[in-house]
Amino acid sequence: MNLFRNLFAALVLVASLTMIACQGDADDARAKARESLATSADGTVAPTAADPNAQPTALSAENQTPTGPTTTMSFEHNDFDFGSVKEGEKVKHTYKFKNTGSEPLIISSAKGSCGCTVPKWPSEPIAPGASGVIDVEFDSKGKPGKQTKRVTVNANTVPAQTFLNISGNVEKDPNAPAAKPAAPPKQ
Repeated sequence: MNLFRNLFAALVLVASLTMIACQGDADDARAKARESLATSADGTVAPTAADPNAQPTALSAENQTPTGPTTTMSFEHNDFDFGSVKEGEKVKHTYKFKNTGSEPLIISSAKGSCGCTVPKWPSEPIAPGASGVIDVEFDSKGKPGKQTKRVTVNANTVPAQTFLNISGNVEKDPNAPAAKPAAPPKQ
């Protein structure tokens, strides 16, 4: 009977240790899953350690919320029409804004909708009540016709993104080389 009791106690001990070990594995798996969902400051999900070649994917605008305290900002205007310019000219415009909230305004990025639109923004925090500017340059080279470009400003505001628009007409340069016709399809 003692042998049976000792065997039963050993079996219970092994089963208990197995359950504890499995619980630790589950905690490790949860921690790894949380780690794989870590979001970087620019709003992308970082690749996991399991796939070092994976590319980060952008989160949708609805999911991008600033971390830390938020504030508000207002622009004198969000849209600028530069009228008509000749192809190849560069158009510059300054968008003036004010921190209308009670926390320092931090602009984390400003990105043009294409490489022809380049914004420059303040890298230092803007104090409550203070003003700042975002300079935008549009290069019309190779862009004849009606143009509308967007600059997306990301900051510690709600919503996190503000959009600036620059538009106008680019008059085709008569001296610009004509576009080559498309090659006929191969048969």
